[in-house]
Amino acid sequence: MLTVDTVGALRALVARARGEGKKIALVPTMGNLHDGHIALIHCARQHADFVVASLFVNPLQFGANEDLASYPRTPDADREKLVDAGCDVLFAPTVEQVYPNGLHSQTLVSVPGVSEGLCGAVRPGHFDGMATVVLKLLNMVQPDMAVFGEKDYQQLAVIRTMVRDLNMTIDIVAAPTVRAADGLALSSRNGYLGDRERTAAPILYACLKKMAASIRLEKRVAERQLIECHHHISDAGFQLEYFEVRNAEDLHPVTNADAHFVILVAARIGNTRLIDNLTVDLRPSD
Repeated sequence: MLTVDTVGALRALVARARGEGKKIALVPTMGNLHDGHIALIHCARQHADFVVASLFVNPLQFGANEDLASYPRTPDADREKLVDAGCDVLFAPTVEQVYPNGLHSQTLVSVPGVSEGLCGAVRPGHFDGMATVVLKLLNMVQPDMAVFGEKDYQQLAVIRTMVRDLNMTIDIVAAPTVRAADGLALSSRNGYLGDRERTAAPILYACLKKMAASIRLEKRVAERQLIECHHHISDAGFQLEYFEVRNAEDLHPVTNADAHFVILVAARIGNTRLIDNLTVDLRPSD
């Protein structure tokens, strides 16, 4: 695996691979890699011949009171994991390389509608910062495809909408959420959890499954089941930000006509914010 830290060096490697007829994949990450990230690399490898992973903690998507300074950074371990996973290139730029004119002079990308509500309501400006850096990375690499995890469901929806609205020809591939044995979705922020918090954390996935079972049974979203899940999460020691059911395609509030749902949750325990989701598809199969 080759490691580069400038856009020029990155583009030279990608141009050479493309000249050899290879299909290019990009896997954007913020580092502190775990098995969920490595699953993204494996997914990219299944779809492409040349895999680029980016490692960049993007300051533009962190709010004033969020964990940019303390966000876990493990570059040496990350490189080893990427090598083992068969990644071809690691792009690890500095902030100055990504934002040469500074953060305050940077053109921003805003994706209305799908970025509003849910995490967008709790983290103002987050999705503008995320969409901006993803678009920059896509333009730097110009891959045939890019892989993102389904765990960050709203992020995935924002990226898909941006790519569609801007007439980009890149395929956005979603990789399934990777979970611990007790159901907790893998996340770089799980390392913040204390022992008691880690023991309580699987309640989020348990409630997602209960809500999904209720939807499958009743063919609709039952308000009583939503309320019950709210209580279970709060009783486990979480400060619940949201537990909602939305249309899985556009994240609009559900209607009686909907048959493809996504259940989304965000909650804080101690100093750690966790998110998760689960989809339910009641559409008739072909």
